[in-house]
Amino acid sequence: MSNEIRLAFAHPDARADATAPEGPLDRISVRDHVVEVEIGAFQAERGTTQRVAFNVVVEVRPITDPLADDVDRILSYDKVTEAIEAELAEERLNLLETLAERIAERILWEPQAVRTFVRIEKLDRGPGALGVEIVRSVADLETKPVAPHADTVPHPHVVFLSNAAVTSPNLGRWLDQLEARAEPVILCVGRADTPPPQTGHRMTQRRVDLLAIEQNAWVLAGRDPRCVVVDTRTELDWAMKHGQISVWAPSKIVLDAVDGPAVGAEDPVALAAWFSGHIEASDLLVIGETPPRDPPVPVLVQDTARSGL
Repeated sequence: MSNEIRLAFAHPDARADATAPEGPLDRISVRDHVVEVEIGAFQAERGTTQRVAFNVVVEVRPITDPLADDVDRILSYDKVTEAIEAELAEERLNLLETLAERIAERILWEPQAVRTFVRIEKLDRGPGALGVEIVRSVADLETKPVAPHADTVPHPHVVFLSNAAVTSPNLGRWLDQLEARAEPVILCVGRADTPPPQTGHRMTQRRVDLLAIEQNAWVLAGRDPRCVVVDTRTELDWAMKHGQISVWAPSKIVLDAVDGPAVGAEDPVALAAWFSGHIEASDLLVIGETPPRDPPVPVLVQDTARSGL
């Protein structure tokens, strides 16, 4: 077996040693760190956890001053495991590649880190370990945009529209008023009045019910071109920064959330309240429906006949 093939399947520690740049670099490693997590793009991987193994090597700048046996002066193993835990808690992901990129980036923001090797493997999806391995250095961070500071993240005004509000002749006037607001606006709707098909299975019914909400979102979009249906956080962030009125299609964000809602599409107002808290909205305006219990954000209520937003 050639040296290249041997290194391809060797532990990241061996790859780091074989590809070390000029001059010695110290290394720390975390081997065979196994976590139970929900991840994957296939339907069979949703609603269940699987074992995922992490092997990470971080090359660090040598410390020239005396350590004095002080843990605060080194890049600790905990920083590596904390990076893994933080990214797993951020959101449910489909791809190991995305998770590896984010873990590597988080590690490389540590002042001592120079280069990192991240290998992630699914242990329960086949007869062997199925995974990816990436190598990233601090130079790679220079091409990445800086994450926004918490104070610059927009806090949108979320509006839940009942079906009566969606079909109201006042819709255009309400949208005029919403456009005039300083903060971004995201609209939420429930299912149409026609009951969705029944599957007799909890997980598939959840999908059908969420898709029924999305169908109604497209109905709203068809009533006014200012209403743009969006289903990802990236699209929502772009829309909020560019003054676009968004209509939330909930399936992806709900299904990908690590700490998902306790309610489903059968209670769309409570689902909109969860969403408002999830995106740190400034408030939730409910038009034509009963307000939710114990909402995570302030709630205003208007009826369709008298609402002036």
